[in-house]
Amino acid sequence: MNPELVVAAAKLWLGTPYRHQASALGLGCDCLGLVRGVWRAVLGAEPETPPPYAASIRDGRNLGSLEAMAKRHLIGAGGAPRLGQVVLFRLRRAVAPRHCGIVSGPGRFIHAQEGLGVVEAALGEAWLGRVAGIYEFPGGIG
Repeated sequence: MNPELVVAAAKLWLGTPYRHQASALGLGCDCLGLVRGVWRAVLGAEPETPPPYAASIRDGRNLGSLEAMAKRHLIGAGGAPRLGQVVLFRLRRAVAPRHCGIVSGPGRFIHAQEGLGVVEAALGEAWLGRVAGIYEFPGGIG
């Protein structure tokens, strides 16, 4: 998969409001909804519908489902996050990943955040210290 194509698709979502469990360009999405929308743009139909999941990181329902879906449908990658890759984050120590975004450039990523919507942000030390997995869309990047 061409990483520039992935990033271009993700950038179309910038400014989309935050809506839990949604995945509608310009209308609303959460972090998983953003990745789902980029999947549809670059690969076509989604391979599965995610199960309902809680917005609160304190709610353990479906804990681990984000990582399980990434392992089923994306390709695991090693090293530092690179352009066009999907990065999973732990929001609390020793907890399964509950957040994700797409690397948009050196030290930058696009993600959906409650209260902000879809934004491009710095992928700094605070975020890098929470990385739980790095994945590529099928077809590989680069």
